Amino acid sequence: MSARRGYLSQVSPDPEPKPAAIVLRSEREIALLREAGRVVARVLDELGRLAEAGRTTRELDELARRLIREAGGVPTFKGYMGYPASMCVSINDEVVHGIPGDRRLQPGDVVSCDVGATLEGYVGDGARTFLLPPASPTATRLLKVTQAALEAGIAAAVPGARVGDISYAVQTVVEAAGFSVVRKYCGHGVGTTMHEEPAVPNFGPAGHGPRLRAGMVLAIEPMVNAGGPDVVVGQDGWVVRTRDGSPSAHCEHTVAIGAEGPLILTLP
Repeated sequence: MSARRGYLSQVSPDPEPKPAAIVLRSEREIALLREAGRVVARVLDELGRLAEAGRTTRELDELARRLIREAGGVPTFKGYMGYPASMCVSINDEVVHGIPGDRRLQPGDVVSCDVGATLEGYVGDGARTFLLPPASPTATRLLKVTQAALEAGIAAAVPGARVGDISYAVQTVVEAAGFSVVRKYCGHGVGTTMHEEPAVPNFGPAGHGPRLRAGMVLAIEPMVNAGGPDVVVGQDGWVVRTRDGSPSAHCEHTVAIGAEGPLILTLP
C-alpha cells in the first residue's frame, strides 16, 4: 500500500512514526516477515478465486479480514490514517486505495487487490491485479507488462546495487511497452510498520539512491497506467484514479535483500 496523500519519491509527509534510518533486519525478523507475507499471499490467492462478476467489493474485504484474523494476524490497513477497510480494491481506472463497499464487479473489470497483514508485530504487504473475463487486449497486455516490471524490479534488488536500479528496471520495462508508471506513489521499506525508509520509486536513473544491503526489506510495487502517468484523488480523499481514465494495474511483493540476492516474502 502506498501511503495516503502520496508516499512520494522524495520525503513522505506520512505522520506515522518511522525509523529515522533504514533498518537492517535479522534472520529472525525476516523469518517473521515471511510468515506475515505468507498470510498476504494466501489471502490474495483466495481473492483471485472470489473475484468474479456479481460479487461486491465488500465481500472481498470481508474475506480478507476473516482470513487474516484466522491466521492470528491483524489487517494492517484497517484504521491506518483513518482508512476504513481491511484491504484496498481498485477497479479499472482506479490506481490504488479503492475502498470496498456495495459496488459489484462487472465482466471485463480490471480489479487490483492490495492486502497488508501484521503478524506478531511484523508486516506483510502485497498486491495483485485480476482480470475478469472477457478481458480486453489492452488490459491483458497491461497486466502482463506490470508483472514483468515487478519481476525486473525484484531482479535488480541485489546487495551492492542502489534503490534507483530497481526504479530504472521497472520504468524501462513499462515504457518499452508504451505504458507509463505512476510517479506520485511508490514502494517503500516495510518491517514493524507499513511504511519505512527508503522510498522505492518506479522511475528514475540507475545508480542513484540508497545502496542495497543484506537485511533491507522493501515493498516493490509497480503501478502502471495504460495511458499517461498523471493521477487524481477522489472526493473521498482516498481512491487514486488515472487522470485520463485509462485502466491501471498494480502488482506488489515484499522483498528482503539476501546475501545472495532477493528473497520474495509474499509467496504462499
